[in-house]
Amino acid sequence: MRPYRAPYRCWQCTARLLHTSSAQAANPVPHPPAPGPPPKPPNANPAFVDDRVARKRKQAEQLRLGRQLEATPTKPGVSLQKRFWKDVVVHDTEDGYQIHLDSRPVRTATKSVLAVPRSKPQLATAIAHEWDSLVSAQQALKQHYIPLTSLASRAIDVESGDRSGDTSIRDSIIQMVMGYLRTDTLLCWAPEKNLHDPSQNTSANMDERAPGSASSAETLRSRQISVAQPIIAHLTMHIWPGVELNPVLESSNIMPTPQPEMTQQIVQGWVSGLPAYELAGLERGVLASKSMCIGARLLTQWSPHFGVADGSEVDKREFGIEEAAEASSLEVSWQTQMWGEVEDTHDVDKEDLRRQLGSVIILVHTHS
Repeated sequence: MRPYRAPYRCWQCTARLLHTSSAQAANPVPHPPAPGPPPKPPNANPAFVDDRVARKRKQAEQLRLGRQLEATPTKPGVSLQKRFWKDVVVHDTEDGYQIHLDSRPVRTATKSVLAVPRSKPQLATAIAHEWDSLVSAQQALKQHYIPLTSLASRAIDVESGDRSGDTSIRDSIIQMVMGYLRTDTLLCWAPEKNLHDPSQNTSANMDERAPGSASSAETLRSRQISVAQPIIAHLTMHIWPGVELNPVLESSNIMPTPQPEMTQQIVQGWVSGLPAYELAGLERGVLASKSMCIGARLLTQWSPHFGVADGSEVDKREFGIEEAAEASSLEVSWQTQMWGEVEDTHDVDKEDLRRQLGSVIILVHTHS
């Protein structure tokens, strides 16, 4: 039997078939011509445009009416568009100073009459000025229009809770301000070596800086320490004697370092014993400055509840709105001096910070 053998194929023939075949171009088939003239371009339906404009106007009207609605939907929002009182008067009553809108007294969120202690006539006058500056009842629903009214209401709620034995409001304030002690702005210092410090820049860049600028004399860390040291000295000498306040940030770690347990206990005990108005003022000061130390320093400077033990130089130093604002926004001020200020952002925050710190002074200060 003969073995099977594959048919012989010439490789030259195969190459000739692959490489010598002639290319044939494709012939597109022409489209048949459409009968008649070309169609007109599409036009928008006039009814569609009118419907779209009407829908946009309806949405804008609904948005405008939605902004005017009161918290209780049973009352019409139209009544909030106008001011329903003509005169704002402060009345001296047995319970204290009451602010009346014509014949109706201003009330707190719990529907109780807002009565300011007689030792705080400046607070009652400031609250009356807030309400006299409003142009509609709708503005009274927004806290930033009546900051002193909301702050005094907070103090009255704390005071009412203390009388009734309900310490939920006081406990929540204590827990909040103690949380800020763990990440206190006054105790957060920049690293010792910073890329953007003037000492790290070249001498040419140093020569280009304006004389007397914040960059030519000291670093951010040294500036923070110089501002924080007098505040810490006052607190550890007169308010919390013997406590130890340490920086909360280390150069090798981004996580805050908690204060010693003894320090936390002493500070919490001090906060727990504050009167209602002082506690509400401390809450506003801490929230505004993001610092327990700055809020406590401002409170003890202006509240008559605290006395000065001796006449040392640190006690005679004035600590007001500007000093508290500088200490709480030192890093922002440093950066804006170097890189510039963002319009309608940094300037607005600066004024709002001073407004909130000023409300603390008006709340706790008494008429001598």
